[in-house]
Amino acid sequence: MRVERLGQDKIRIFLTFDDLTERGIEKEDMWRDIPKVHELFNDMMEQAYHELGFEVSGPVAVEVFALPAQGMVVIVTRGKTGSTSDKDDEYDDEIYEMEVTLEESDLIIYAFREFEHMVEAAHRINALLTNGGTCYHYQGKYFLVLEDVELDQEGYQRLIAILSEYGEATPTTVYVLEEYGKVVIQDDAVKEICKHFS
Repeated sequence: MRVERLGQDKIRIFLTFDDLTERGIEKEDMWRDIPKVHELFNDMMEQAYHELGFEVSGPVAVEVFALPAQGMVVIVTRGKTGSTSDKDDEYDDEIYEMEVTLEESDLIIYAFREFEHMVEAAHRINALLTNGGTCYHYQGKYFLVLEDVELDQEGYQRLIAILSEYGEATPTTVYVLEEYGKVVIQDDAVKEICKHFS
């Protein structure tokens, strides 16, 4: 579980599928009102408090973005609360009013510290892909964004295993890359990398 601050009232939490599995939570459980998910949310808020001093009471908006291979990105935004002089508030410490929205993405996004790492990964995954995605440079790393990956379960797992060997799953969204990143290779990045770099 990785926590980062996006603003005064907003944080982003990156959960890997291992984080969910350890707690016995399936991806589909994330938008169900079950104790395990509440427990996970409490753990997330506790970590956010310890690492960032981010405290939650009252209404929060929770956006959950499911990334197919990497896990989930949870964005928590604090709502503005009214007067806290109410005696009842003392007992509401553990209760959040949550408004949850969920979005699912079919994009696979991996970050590579070095361009060479991406080149090596590209050569290994080239045969698996028909469409090679887009390559970005952002905050000193190279990002490979793959969309419309049509593979069976076994091929998909192989693709993810290879990408994980050279790069790392990232909570950075394609919107951030499009807005702030620099496009290195717009179309068919994997095939282009394989053609020009050995």
